[in-house]
Amino acid sequence: MLRVIAVVAGLPFALPAIGGEMTASDARHFVTGKLFSYACFDGTRGLARVNPDGSVDGTIQPKGRGPTRYGTMPAATLRVKGERVCASLASSIIQPCFYLDRTNAESFRGSISGLNFAYCDFTRYNGRAQFVQSRRQQKLLSQTADK
Repeated sequence: MLRVIAVVAGLPFALPAIGGEMTASDARHFVTGKLFSYACFDGTRGLARVNPDGSVDGTIQPKGRGPTRYGTMPAATLRVKGERVCASLASSIIQPCFYLDRTNAESFRGSISGLNFAYCDFTRYNGRAQFVQSRRQQKLLSQTADK
């Protein structure tokens, strides 16, 4: 599940300026600190935020079925390599990089480089979101998407 979260969360970090492919710098400005809802080609969906340190937090519902789960990835999970954003996953044999295509002022499509069929569509989430990891531990991710 952590790999799925990293891939899904990494896709938004990697975006361009107004339309078309985004550079790592474009993606950093467009994505970092903002909350995005996402829906992927296999039905997976959720909400995610990429933090300035490359960590990620959010929710995921694999294949759109079953419970929605809260998850986090540590700092430096997402890293810039040249003009690409890549995921650094300790338990993975690959370190995927992402192709990001800005579709409009509020959204983009992200895919794993070389696997364009494996994509997620991300849209800035402008609502209020609160994710509950447990009854004792709650994490308020956003009161506004434009933080």
